[in-house]
Amino acid sequence: MKTAIRGRCLSYRDNPFTAPIKDCLRYEEDGLVVMEGGKITATGAAQELLPKLGETVPVTQYNDALICPGFIDCHVHYPQTEIIGAFGKQLIDWLNNYTFIAEQKFADKEYARAASEVFLKEILRAGTTTATVFCTVHPESVDAFFEQSAKINMRNIAGKVLMDRHAPAALTDTAQSGYDQTKRLIEKWHGNGRALYAVTPRFAPTSSEEQMEMTGAVWKEHPGTYLQSHISENKQEIEWAQELFPARKSYVDIYHHYGQLGPRAIYGHGVHFTDEDFRIFSETGTAIAHCPTSNLFLGSGLFKLEQSMTGSAPVRTGFATDLGGGTNFSQLVSMNEAYKIAQLSGFSLGAHKAFYLATRGAATALYLEDIIGSIEPGFEADLTVLDLKATPLLTYRLAYANSLEEQLFALMTLGDDRVAQATYIAGELVYSRNSETAGAFYDF
Repeated sequence: MKTAIRGRCLSYRDNPFTAPIKDCLRYEEDGLVVMEGGKITATGAAQELLPKLGETVPVTQYNDALICPGFIDCHVHYPQTEIIGAFGKQLIDWLNNYTFIAEQKFADKEYARAASEVFLKEILRAGTTTATVFCTVHPESVDAFFEQSAKINMRNIAGKVLMDRHAPAALTDTAQSGYDQTKRLIEKWHGNGRALYAVTPRFAPTSSEEQMEMTGAVWKEHPGTYLQSHISENKQEIEWAQELFPARKSYVDIYHHYGQLGPRAIYGHGVHFTDEDFRIFSETGTAIAHCPTSNLFLGSGLFKLEQSMTGSAPVRTGFATDLGGGTNFSQLVSMNEAYKIAQLSGFSLGAHKAFYLATRGAATALYLEDIIGSIEPGFEADLTVLDLKATPLLTYRLAYANSLEEQLFALMTLGDDRVAQATYIAGELVYSRNSETAGAFYDF
């Protein structure tokens, strides 16, 4: 069925970190997005498109709102939803005291299914339409997640964690069982509907050399799949990794040696990257998921966003929430915290650049920039509608904003999940928020 939505429309065609904003921005003050068969079939000025649309096509009007590509979350842990906001010291303590305890429950598929539904509803409530997701070591946790995701036809990337040491026995596999289970899950889920699979070593310290070898092998055996992990989040973690792999000259070199860098590999954090680390990631086409709220909450450090995006060795980079080390599902909050981190590093992150990193930039990090992350004909119709009057303060502030960029900056500094008015997945309305419903989900 053909449908359309009308309102202010914002999207990006190119990277505003390296190209003039006039060449990147696609904006319509009164725009129309036409959708059919899960894809965008036309977009442009409403006055030009409406006469061609036909009187029988339903058009939903969004006043005082901004229609954007759905936000993309490049790195998040759905099993950690129940421990969001848990007090901790730093990374390793937090993993041992909270994460590893919570994740043991996910051997129970029904428990995992219920947690998946909560997680998916929360990201939809925040306007996120695609996420790159860590499950647990249990294959049941992957099945539960993808089954729930398929109910609303979401394009999500996920995988079973690989971890054969330095973790509770209930959370470890072996090099061989991890390989075999990953292979079966890839065959079951990768390309099944909109599902995409990510080979998922938690991080180098929790995998033996044998498992690291088999992880690189199973990824290489399945072209088109993803690989996700963590890197250089915390100084103690870096030291630990290098103690465990003394033959390797750096943390990045560990993953490089075992064939785990390249296109469609994405690593969370990269906080303490050296120039050489950036060079290797750039040359191999490996991406970084910048996790602002998590890096601040766990005291991990300040990510070098300016160098990642505009340095001599630029790296594909997208925003991520990293729940539950991160503290909010909303990518508007990620933008807010990323701005502060950049400020502390001597770089001012403009609003267009921030919105790019949550949409087209994140899609580029995932090598999906030709199908999601922009409002263009032929792209999948994953959209979020942002309410410009979501709160009294936002309404008041935006009345005094004199440009689009100033409006966007106010949205990213004052906004959160309350700003997401509607979320569309493959052209279908799956979440809407208004004064009557407070928040209604469809098709779950």
